[in-house]
Amino acid sequence: MTSQEQQEAYARALEQARNFVAHRKAAYARVFNIHGKDGEAVLADLAEFCRAHTSTYDPEARLADRLDGRREVWLRIQQHLQLTNEQLWKLYRVPNK
Repeated sequence: MTSQEQQEAYARALEQARNFVAHRKAAYARVFNIHGKDGEAVLADLAEFCRAHTSTYDPEARLADRLDGRREVWLRIQQHLQLTNEQLWKLYRVPNK
């Protein structure tokens, strides 16, 4: 494979990855429809369950770890609902080495 072909293949792969991120963002928006009553209710429930607005600290390390995991899920959902495609791409893109 020539250097030009490698660059073209890399550009195609990057474009496919960007499209994947955009489609995934759209899927989150459909599932967590923030403009509908159901979406609002589910997000409110998840916010409480995932401790979106409270500390995840607990003196018991295993419980604190579990609460941190819940918070991580909440943050991922919010990233896909609140960030633009470009912001998501920058967040999840693996930098060139």
